[in-house]
Amino acid sequence: MRHYALEAKNLSFRYNQNSPYILKNIDFKLQKGEIVGIVGLSGSGKSTLIQIMNGVIPKRIPGLLEGSICFNGEDMAEKDLSCLAKEIGTIFQDPDCQILFPCAEDEMAFGPENLCYDPYTIIERINSTTKMLAIEPLRYRNPNSVSGGEKQIIALASVLTLNVGIMIFDESMSFIDERGKGLIKNAILKLKEQGKSILMVEHDLSNLEVADHIFLLKNGTLEAFKGVIE
Repeated sequence: MRHYALEAKNLSFRYNQNSPYILKNIDFKLQKGEIVGIVGLSGSGKSTLIQIMNGVIPKRIPGLLEGSICFNGEDMAEKDLSCLAKEIGTIFQDPDCQILFPCAEDEMAFGPENLCYDPYTIIERINSTTKMLAIEPLRYRNPNSVSGGEKQIIALASVLTLNVGIMIFDESMSFIDERGKGLIKNAILKLKEQGKSILMVEHDLSNLEVADHIFLLKNGTLEAFKGVIE
């Protein structure tokens, strides 16, 4: 039986019985080693969908979730957030929301340390991540002293040291110049080569040029993108 990295079946969500549906009857599949883009206007439900895909809804943010969502063939409802954090990483719109330390290496070590990995494993993870992303010169830099694109790459590296298989990019190029966007897109393509599964959620279609498939989220429903955002 084939298992997808992420799979939603007939997924609907609303915050309570008296509120309208934010998402309605969504079916979605993300394969291993695939980049899928979801585009939509503000208020279309993109943030809600991301929080469902990484388990924050309904595990941390309550609400009424209908249908099912699985990762690697396992029901997400049966997993706690600490387990999901080892499998699914999210890169947010503003890297300042993710970066805590004045040294990039400390930032990359923080996640594995929180999950009680041994020091040797943590150093190996940092070494392999910086090499893969070609960011060795940033390793000992203060994230606040680098460009916006480099800061976002450091935020990405801090998630990759957890060795997650699924990456969700939440409008992660919104505040970055063209050079920075190029850095992020190149990093995403490298992740694909390594077999990572990538979900990119954007309002700017030009940021999704690296995607294998693009879907449109509109009025809470997901459909194949046909070239026009309305």
